[in-house]
Amino acid sequence: MTGGGTEVVRRRDAARTRQRLLDAALKRFAHDGYAATTVRDITDDVGVNVALVNRYFQTKEGLFEACLEAASEELRRIADHAPIPDAIRHVITATGEGRLTDVLLLLLRTSGDERTERMRVGLLRSTSEDLAAAAGWRPDAPEGERLMLRAQLVLALSVGVATLRASTGLRPLATASDEDLAGPLREAVDALLPRP
Repeated sequence: MTGGGTEVVRRRDAARTRQRLLDAALKRFAHDGYAATTVRDITDDVGVNVALVNRYFQTKEGLFEACLEAASEELRRIADHAPIPDAIRHVITATGEGRLTDVLLLLLRTSGDERTERMRVGLLRSTSEDLAAAAGWRPDAPEGERLMLRAQLVLALSVGVATLRASTGLRPLATASDEDLAGPLREAVDALLPRP
């Protein structure tokens, strides 16, 4: 009630609450791991009732799966319409932006849960396939496995460099500008994944 007796209606924004839960979960899963993170930790971070996780995601596992889907969308958004070296350079130079760092850490951190681990490895596999496909890979091609290995090396290079930049003060890598990284990354990616 307001002072004049008029009731103030607090509008609930389901989409915003769902996104806040997803953001908090991504950060928790990335930094604390799946097993160590509780639903209560996540809801306390957001300041909402635990029942909302069940409403929006059904289970903790469902929330983890939604985090992986969000991670996949984030990586695809960055890679959209950009040559592979440019997309990788963007991922690497944007790691100070918080969310992207969390996405990369989520991909690196094992969950300790068999089903969620399959989901995480599946996302790594599909990202590798996207990289390989950009270089002409087809699963049934004679050179398919060799090209997939090269795509996974590019993925490992990308995640490794981004993680070192985000988590250490290793200079000059940690302080290198977008421009500093452009040439060496293009050379490395072109050497590993020559365009068809």
